[in-house]
Amino acid sequence: MTYILALDQGTSSTRSIVFDKPGNIVSVSQQELPQIYPQAGWVEHDAREIWRAQLATARDAIGKAGLSASDIHAAGITNQRETTLVWRRDTGEPIHNAIVWQDRRAEDTCAQLREAGHESLILEKTGLRIDAYFSATKLKWILDHVDGARELARKGELAFGTIDSWLIWQLTRGQRHVTDVSNASRTMLFNVRENSWDPDLMALLDIDPSLMPQVLPSGAEFGAIETDLLGHPIPICGVAGDQQSALFGQACFHGGMAKNTYGTGCFMLMHTGESFQTSRNGLVTTSAAQVDARKEYAMEGSVFVAGAVVQWLRDGMEAFEKSSQIEALARSVPDAGDVMLVPAFTGLGAPYWKAEVRGIITGLTRGTTMAHVARAALDSIAYQSAALLQAMSRDAVEAGGKPLTELRVDGGACVNDLLMQFQADLLGIPVLRPTMVETTALGAAYLAGLTSGVYKDKEELSSLWQVERRFEPQMPRAQADALMARWEHAVRQACAE
Repeated sequence: MTYILALDQGTSSTRSIVFDKPGNIVSVSQQELPQIYPQAGWVEHDAREIWRAQLATARDAIGKAGLSASDIHAAGITNQRETTLVWRRDTGEPIHNAIVWQDRRAEDTCAQLREAGHESLILEKTGLRIDAYFSATKLKWILDHVDGARELARKGELAFGTIDSWLIWQLTRGQRHVTDVSNASRTMLFNVRENSWDPDLMALLDIDPSLMPQVLPSGAEFGAIETDLLGHPIPICGVAGDQQSALFGQACFHGGMAKNTYGTGCFMLMHTGESFQTSRNGLVTTSAAQVDARKEYAMEGSVFVAGAVVQWLRDGMEAFEKSSQIEALARSVPDAGDVMLVPAFTGLGAPYWKAEVRGIITGLTRGTTMAHVARAALDSIAYQSAALLQAMSRDAVEAGGKPLTELRVDGGACVNDLLMQFQADLLGIPVLRPTMVETTALGAAYLAGLTSGVYKDKEELSSLWQVERRFEPQMPRAQADALMARWEHAVRQACAE
């Protein structure tokens, strides 16, 4: 049997998973990642803790599987995207905590870039909107606020990286300073049309080129895990940011295929093949995981609050004790009873992009119960995702393609049958839940296996993807359209507050 190790470094936890060749999980090891909140709107991670936990879980997962490192054919890495780190090349020590993708401290810089009229330039080169979400302004903040940082950068003594680069640096004992195209494409410094760091954008933000890692395809030789770390060298053959990795793990290899990850938020990606498309409907363009030098792209949209609305009902409203109880509560009523919940706790993401909007509940009557609110909370996840997919379909048609014909799903909330059926009803297309919902880590394993020869080609990987349940639309189209119209009305009400 052939085994692949996937290192899955996320925002809230660090995991290592051993997969066998058919894509089954052999063992898992996980540790929670402490969050650091220096002040309102700031979020940081201790990069040393990330490295410690990743190494510990890798050792534990291999041990739990009853294997040794010599049994592992290759390793893949997937990671939280946009999180930004700078470290010294001589000591490997970070000069500041990692600034997490959620952090908003660089918003002033973003506002200045917008006011100076750079939005179209950045969109054209990177496919991204100017936002503090991405890595570039986080990197600028570190260089501007850490004593001596810019001088060290000019001397070539500092290294910048997203979390994949940091882990590879540590795993190879500083021999490799690399990243992959999918992570690079989230920095707002990478020209996705040319697959290279953009000198104009680097100059715009005063970023010294010596800071930057080498960019490789997602399927490539990134170095090898040093022998002293796990007991035997393991080649690192696949790297991708978490959402592109999930797209790959869902076997969405061709233009027009899409996946939605239902977690704390939702992340929907549609593969657009080798064509770069600029969205006219509020989405961003990003590099998909690439297995060779050929460029591949995806359209992406984010829902800020998805599973988090369930956590709010559990912790804030005390509607139930466990998140899993929401389905039974929501099923106790036939529908939401005209209640609409717009969970804009931190604003609205794509396709609305209304950062200042806050949540509302509409349609309350004397007969409204907590069950109706719970149903409306689940419905809100499906409504927001449907709005995203409709935007993607409009982009696809405007680019000469076809509307989406199915949606593949993963993430914690996709196990909720009520939510998935309502999602299919709103979309009017089948929603497919795979047997393996750990698609983020699986994507990294697939990339590593494909590069190292475990798998012959993408067609073999496609044959491994299996449907656990297919949710077919059951609602009349006119009814679904009326519900979406009511949702958009509720969003307009929230925006008017």
